[in-house]
Amino acid sequence: MQIPPQLLSLPNQLTIGRILAIPVICLFVAWSGGPGWDWLRWIALLLYIAAALTDWLDGFLARRMKLNSALGKMLDPIADKLLVGALLITLAWTRDLNGWDLVPAIAIMLREIFVSGLREYLGNRSIEVPVTFLAKWKTTAQLVALALIMAAPMLLGLGFISHIALWIAGGLTVWTGWEYLRSTWPHLAGPEI
Repeated sequence: MQIPPQLLSLPNQLTIGRILAIPVICLFVAWSGGPGWDWLRWIALLLYIAAALTDWLDGFLARRMKLNSALGKMLDPIADKLLVGALLITLAWTRDLNGWDLVPAIAIMLREIFVSGLREYLGNRSIEVPVTFLAKWKTTAQLVALALIMAAPMLLGLGFISHIALWIAGGLTVWTGWEYLRSTWPHLAGPEI
C-alpha cells in the first residue's frame, strides 16, 4: 500500500504530530501531581508549547510551500480542538482548574462542538463556514491560557493571571460562537432541504 502524498507533506506531518502529542502531554500532566514528579509537568509544558507552535507553523508552511491540501484543511482545526479539549479535561481532573474555571472550560468545549456540528451540517449543503480573524485569535488565547495554567504550579504568581487568561479565552470563544451562529442563521432558519 502506498502512502498518500498528502500525508507526507511537512505541514500535514506537523499537524499529525500535534495530534499524536496530545495523549503524551495529558498523561504527563496527570502523572506530574505526585511528589518528585514535577519534572513531568515541565516536559508536558515543553511538548505542549511545541504542539501549540505547530498550529501556526503548519499553516504558514502550507501557504509558503504551496502545499495546501484538503486533508490539512480538515485536520488542522480538529488538532486544535483535540489539544484544547483533552487538556481542559485533564486539567479539570488534576484540579488545576478551580470550580469557577469550569465555566469558561465548559463554554469552550460547548462552542467547539457546536461550531464543528454547524460546519458539518452546512458543509453537507455545500455552504462553507470560513474561519474568522477573531476565531484565530480565540484559538491563540485558548492555547496561551492553557500554557499558563500548566505552568502556574511551577511558577509563583502565575495562578491568578492564568485563570484570568482562561476567562478571556472563554469570552472570546463564546463571542466567536455567537458570530458563527449569527452569520449562518439564514441557512438554518429556512426549511430542511
